[in-house]
Amino acid sequence: MIQELKNSYGSLFEEALINEIVQVGTYKEVPAGFKLIEIGSYIKGMPLLVSGAIKVLREDKNGDELLLYYLEKGETCSMTMTCCMGQTKSEIRAIAETDTKLIMIPIQKMELWMSTYKSWRDFVFESYHNRLNEMLHTIDSIAFDNMDERLLNYLKEKARVNKDHIIRNTHQEIAYELHSSRVVISRLLKKLENLGKIELHRNYIEIINLD
Repeated sequence: MIQELKNSYGSLFEEALINEIVQVGTYKEVPAGFKLIEIGSYIKGMPLLVSGAIKVLREDKNGDELLLYYLEKGETCSMTMTCCMGQTKSEIRAIAETDTKLIMIPIQKMELWMSTYKSWRDFVFESYHNRLNEMLHTIDSIAFDNMDERLLNYLKEKARVNKDHIIRNTHQEIAYELHSSRVVISRLLKKLENLGKIELHRNYIEIINLD
């Protein structure tokens, strides 16, 4: 665990903090699709991603989801930190997008390290800043972009995060994450195929050229 931790966070944290994380952190390996956090649950620890990616989603009153952002290597979720330190229920759902390795940090240490390690404090504040910008980007996309643009950006980000030009989500799953309908998504995917940007197959979507 210590080598993976140094590879991901060695440039951010001092050695003493790295050593503490190794002592108190819980190392986990989870498969793609694994639900790490559920809406309405209490969170007792904060994840530090060592490898892989996690998607963070919000749910409306009808149970429909909206993809907020992805977490990747060297990152954490500020909304998780807020729930932990405020001892409030989670308002987000977090699901492993790919096979993921992470270290869970207990809530007691999170607060202590804020006053003990400047690198931890800087990391927490930067995480808040980055996640806020990503949520603002999502809000702007919903408010100002048409669904064609949102779908195109979604496919680009999906391919980048998974490091794969094959996207194995169904049209319905994409519709859920973009808070749209399957009919609309299927129509727009067909349009992208006609433009030569993707190829639609029975169980997957192949990215050809999204530039």
